Amino acid sequence: MSKMDLAGLSLKDGEQLVDLLLRKDADVNAKNFSNQTALHFTASKNNLDIARRLLSNTPPASTRVKDKRGQYAIHRAAAVGSVPMVELLLKNKSPTNAADVAGQTPLHHAIAEGHGDTAVALLKAGAETDKKDVDGCLAMDLSPDTQVKKYIVQSAARDGIDL
Repeated sequence: MSKMDLAGLSLKDGEQLVDLLLRKDADVNAKNFSNQTALHFTASKNNLDIARRLLSNTPPASTRVKDKRGQYAIHRAAAVGSVPMVELLLKNKSPTNAADVAGQTPLHHAIAEGHGDTAVALLKAGAETDKKDVDGCLAMDLSPDTQVKKYIVQSAARDGIDL
């Protein structure tokens, strides 16, 4: 298949391709030149069906593979604001508080992108609020506006989470 053919694949075609590769015993933890796995891309695109397939494969995709930026798939899921993907990755032993090369945790990524609901999900899962990135910023310091920050603070208070 040429690059043009691949670009024209529908989501359904992509799922069928993944199923075919898994049936052929493809390495679900194979890395590209940036050390990214299929799970990194799946998290970035918020494709829960493919993530479930990868994680239920034998052997399963690992949630503990860092790319060259020091990011796990959960960093990507947090950055795109996918609560279901974050929860799926956590259920499959993804590290909650791992920092990437910029010192940012998934919580930093969720808040910086304005995804308050994802930030709250991470907090409920035990995300640490006292971790600073390489610039000395806490995750809450990266909030794009006061509304996101207010939502997180109110939700955390309602759920008994100390910030």
